[in-house]
Amino acid sequence: MANAHSIDTGAGHGSVRSYVIGFVLSVVLTAAAFGLVMQQALGPTESIIAIAVLAFIQILVHLVFFLHMNTSSSQRWNLISLGFAVLVAVILIGGTLWVLHNVGAHMMSR
Repeated sequence: MANAHSIDTGAGHGSVRSYVIGFVLSVVLTAAAFGLVMQQALGPTESIIAIAVLAFIQILVHLVFFLHMNTSSSQRWNLISLGFAVLVAVILIGGTLWVLHNVGAHMMSR
């Protein structure tokens, strides 16, 4: 009964090994994006696509290794909250780009 007042938040704590793996992966992904730009290995469009892919992979690394997101039942509410936040961000950013595009198109037609 010593822990009768503790509340299980569903948050897991990672090991030192998982933090080191996450850190190394983050550094490698950042160095890869930096090296890609500095070496000018690809054209401008391909570079932007490659950097976006590396950024997406780095987001996943941070979610898994630092925020300990996974598909376990104890993380279900965290994943739902993350999904809702992503949905709201996509709606806001997409809506803003759509409105700005339409404003620009209508202003240029005059």
